[in-house]
Amino acid sequence: MTTNETIVVVGGGVSGLTTGVVLLEAGLPVRLVAEEIPGRTSLAAGAMWGPYLVEPWAKVREWSLASLDVFRQLAEEGGAGVRMVSGVEAARHPVETPPWSELLPDFRQADSSELPDGFVSGHRFTVPLVDMPVYLDHLLHRFRNLGGEVEQRAVHSLDEFVDASAAVNCAGMGAAELAADDTLRPIRGQHVVVENPGITEFFSEDTGLSPDLVCFYPHGNRVVLGGTAIDGDGDLSDDAAAAKGILERCAAIEPKLADGRVIEHRVGARPTRSEVRVEADSHRGRVPLIHNYGHGGAGVTLSWGCAREVAQFAASFR
Repeated sequence: MTTNETIVVVGGGVSGLTTGVVLLEAGLPVRLVAEEIPGRTSLAAGAMWGPYLVEPWAKVREWSLASLDVFRQLAEEGGAGVRMVSGVEAARHPVETPPWSELLPDFRQADSSELPDGFVSGHRFTVPLVDMPVYLDHLLHRFRNLGGEVEQRAVHSLDEFVDASAAVNCAGMGAAELAADDTLRPIRGQHVVVENPGITEFFSEDTGLSPDLVCFYPHGNRVVLGGTAIDGDGDLSDDAAAAKGILERCAAIEPKLADGRVIEHRVGARPTRSEVRVEADSHRGRVPLIHNYGHGGAGVTLSWGCAREVAQFAASFR
């Protein structure tokens, strides 16, 4: 360790903020540096707990379970934008039971009466739903109350922090340049937020690898409708045609949504790679570096588990 004990966390999304909180709670001083705080992609998330399309499973399982425990506690305490909500994930074709089902005690096969018209299989379960603007505000306040420092600016190199004891790369898509990782790619996601016409349960369609998703997540007087998953597209501008398609697909499942007043559009770029990267980088010299990025669309789901692993790495540098 250097004489300056501060750890710099690069990235202001859910991974960066959660990592900062965990490090502070471990007694380590932290400075969070990012251009966007909170990060736009995290703000755009739905967000429902679920370790979808991320590897390696052995680690993803443990990271997801750790986060699930924290979210259950936050839902019980209230005030953080987290609630335990029941709902259905359905498909228009037979689907296998996902491996993460074992982590949910009430996971079961849905009855045919619980499936929308045209669907032939599905599952019912209860998971955390996270109202991201509220939750990210909760994390930021928690970070500051623990004594964390915030520096809002662009970061051009991980070598900028020569006076830190360690740097943690939670830069999301920014890690492609900062970590010279050409395996990292964006998957564009878009949501439409509407006034809630009385929806109390979530719905998600298993659409496989289709770029057109169907899901809706109720958050009090609002419902987040999704979505899109356009591989390789990092454009963060609103797409009116995509928004129209989202509204139509969701209203076909729940007609109450057909006339919902649109409140806002949200767009983000999921930072995706073949495997989530949480590791110490032994190839860099000056300052110890820890990576925590590449979570795809499961950043919220993995956030607490990954942050705790980062803290273990950080403790080993002391």
